[in-house]
Amino acid sequence: MKYFSGFLLAMMTLGTAAAQNPSFTIEQVMSSPFPSEMVAAPSGGMVAWVFDARGMRNVWVAGPPEFKGRALTHYSADDGQDVADLAWTPDAHSLIYVRGGDFENLREAPNPRSFPQGVEQDLWVVDVSGGEPRKLGQGHSPAVSPKGDEVVFLNKEQVWSLKLSSSEKPAQLIHARGTAEDLTFSPDGSKLAFVSARGDHGFIAVYDLAQKSLEFLDPSVDHDIQPVWSPDGRQIAFIRIPARADGEPFGPRREGPPWSIRVADVATGEGREVWIAHAGQGSVFHGLAARRQLLWMADGRLVFPWEGDGWERLYSIPASGGEPHLMTPGDSFEVENAEITADHRSVVFNSNEDDVDRRHLWKESADADHPERVTAGKGIEWSTVPLSDGQHIALLRSDAHWPARPAQVGSDGEMHDLAPDSMPEDFPAAKLVEPEQVILSGADGLKLHGQLFLPPDERPGEKHPALLFFHGGSRRQMLLGWHYMQYYHNAYAQNQYLASRGYIVLSVNYRSGIGYGMEFREALNYGATGASEFNDVMGAGLYLRSRPDVDPARIGLWGGSYGGYLTALGLARASDLFACGVDFHGVHDWNLEIPHTLHAEDPEKLEEWARVAFDSSPMADVKTWRSPVLLIQGDDDRNVSFSNMVQLVEALRKQGVEFKQIVFPDEIHDFLTWEHWITAYHASADFFAAHLKGGR
Repeated sequence: MKYFSGFLLAMMTLGTAAAQNPSFTIEQVMSSPFPSEMVAAPSGGMVAWVFDARGMRNVWVAGPPEFKGRALTHYSADDGQDVADLAWTPDAHSLIYVRGGDFENLREAPNPRSFPQGVEQDLWVVDVSGGEPRKLGQGHSPAVSPKGDEVVFLNKEQVWSLKLSSSEKPAQLIHARGTAEDLTFSPDGSKLAFVSARGDHGFIAVYDLAQKSLEFLDPSVDHDIQPVWSPDGRQIAFIRIPARADGEPFGPRREGPPWSIRVADVATGEGREVWIAHAGQGSVFHGLAARRQLLWMADGRLVFPWEGDGWERLYSIPASGGEPHLMTPGDSFEVENAEITADHRSVVFNSNEDDVDRRHLWKESADADHPERVTAGKGIEWSTVPLSDGQHIALLRSDAHWPARPAQVGSDGEMHDLAPDSMPEDFPAAKLVEPEQVILSGADGLKLHGQLFLPPDERPGEKHPALLFFHGGSRRQMLLGWHYMQYYHNAYAQNQYLASRGYIVLSVNYRSGIGYGMEFREALNYGATGASEFNDVMGAGLYLRSRPDVDPARIGLWGGSYGGYLTALGLARASDLFACGVDFHGVHDWNLEIPHTLHAEDPEKLEEWARVAFDSSPMADVKTWRSPVLLIQGDDDRNVSFSNMVQLVEALRKQGVEFKQIVFPDEIHDFLTWEHWITAYHASADFFAAHLKGGR
């Protein structure tokens, strides 16, 4: 009782202090280390992950019985060199990781610090017991043989190999056409499966390490992806996506030629179809946010995602074929990530069931239809990693106040953080507001979800400046707490900071995003096919203008990437509603983003598509753009062409529109340096203060 009273008094004091002094710095709210790349060891019950602390990325590990996280590497500079692709050795004594390079687009290594000597992407190995990492060679995407003697990896789109116990240099293992992807060893380590992507088609390839022979399984004109071995190593299941020449990126695809699951015999190469999606809803493949889309269970069933009823769910079928069994029945929710347990008898997954703007964990066997709830409450849980001890699940979690952090949950359902000491002492968790769920309508009546951040010191009758925030993607969903992707984790921090400075901030989950079903995601006329999301920009703006606590003359908007596109679209089409905006690397002309190879056999159709794409762009309405804007982009952006910023600046200059620009030389789309994020967010806050608060 004495402890409880003291704890209660401390929390009351903390709450009073927060109310009296709600302010904090951008540096403080951006100071927490962001975890990613969580991967379980094949034995010993351990788990590893990457921590990005103010741009310093390091590999961490934790294991039983204490599950106390510790750093294995000690990089100490915000140098823009990313760390990813963690892979354990079978004995769990060592970890292989990749440092440097572009993990999203797999192009030349970014150099956002403009080091004159250049940078490269390298594989490293570090002993879990301690010691300095050892460089193995250039490359990425390592896969360690189950025998523990060899690691294969990708370099220059080809498969390379290295003996872990040898001082020999890496050597190219396979010389083949196409781009190699998704390296997967057979259970006994004698063979290697991978995807051979060849532009308009792709094969599943199998390399026999002893025979030094290469075979292709059940080849066709279609795209074969996601190979998964049977437990006995005799068969491989994979997904076949039908070839299609008339697809239009950044436009809805509600149906198409149905995708299928096939199983091939490794010895003969012959394959057979074991399941095919029906026509209509679910005919177009939409995968999970997971490394594996197919899971081969111990009972011989294949678990896979499908949105046959318009919602992403888990199903299973016998590997020999049959009718699909719905594992996740219910109304209006989606499964996002799924992982198989160490014994291959259950699946652990997260979804937004009963909590549409959060994520929670569930567990289920492949033949069941009533998942067991693992987590609940106001938190957000993702990156489920069942550990090899069969008793614990590692995960990443957050909530409205505390940012992303690694944790583990046991059979008792209690979650325990793996590295609580990694949180900075001055992190302002108690000063953050809890965003409110808001349901509003687009200008055409479509129901939308948003998260409303209110200033902590809001007083009755006071009118505040207000901001709309639009996420990127557009296949994203902002949540009622810290986000599970680092880009939007940062955006959540900025929205909290802006709220602490007296702004009312509304984060909008606009159409073409995820979490609300296939028809919402594949919204008619979205993006380059009509910009129907502008209805959501207007609906959200009108919602803010109607609030009694908002000054209707002081409404701004901001966002990045696709959110930058919607910011620019709002300013170009509705400068009378939006007083200013901050546009991070937004799309301003769809024709700069999408190659003109679509419908090349039909010039008239291509011309019409290009016209619609331009009309769906901010540049089409730039002559009515009057509001000031801050433009921010790195000139090595690999996602949105830097020409978008160049073109817009030229147009704004011609018509005398006020703008400011920040260009980061050699920086990419998702800024690799913490310093650039801090610089951009300070500039954004200053810009809004100048135009919405008279410089205050």
